Amino acid sequence: MHTLTVPPQPSSSSRVITLGGGCFWCTEAVFVRVKGVLTVTSGYSNGHTDKPSYEQVCTGTTGHNEVVQISYDASQISLRELLEIFFVIHDPTTLNRQGNDVGTQYRSGVYFQDEADQAVAQQVLDEVNQHLSGRVVTEVLPLRNYWAAEDYHQDYFAHHPDQGYCAFVVAPKVQKFLHTFADKVRDA
Repeated sequence: MHTLTVPPQPSSSSRVITLGGGCFWCTEAVFVRVKGVLTVTSGYSNGHTDKPSYEQVCTGTTGHNEVVQISYDASQISLRELLEIFFVIHDPTTLNRQGNDVGTQYRSGVYFQDEADQAVAQQVLDEVNQHLSGRVVTEVLPLRNYWAAEDYHQDYFAHHPDQGYCAFVVAPKVQKFLHTFADKVRDA
């Protein structure tokens, strides 16, 4: 499991949301920098295979999506704010793809654990969809069959910032977050 530099403190306001926005390396690299986020774990969800491997998920046959599971302190950041960041850092209008990453494992999705989170997710999605002229393809579904990804996927950008994909795809998403949401960046 991925942990941040600042150890998370257990809290009664701790919540969890799972988001699929393309390659989990990109999404994780952004959310580990968000104030109020306690942990971010790359993983796979909403498929039909138990404990799938990265290689299996990449075939598109397991039904899983590459996701990040975010534990956050709701007294510091709201689900709405997390979703606002999410909808800016990925393209919710492309079905089963983000940039050159193509396949059902790269679909846009918000996976909730309770009705309150479902209501917030649906409201934010409806607002984004209206803003984008009805082109949003993001699924909003209950979280099912979640599995943490292999250890080598956790903190991938932090460990491999000069790797080609990280330098040319992940880093620009991180920069976009830092620029667009400067007030949401965790203190160093």
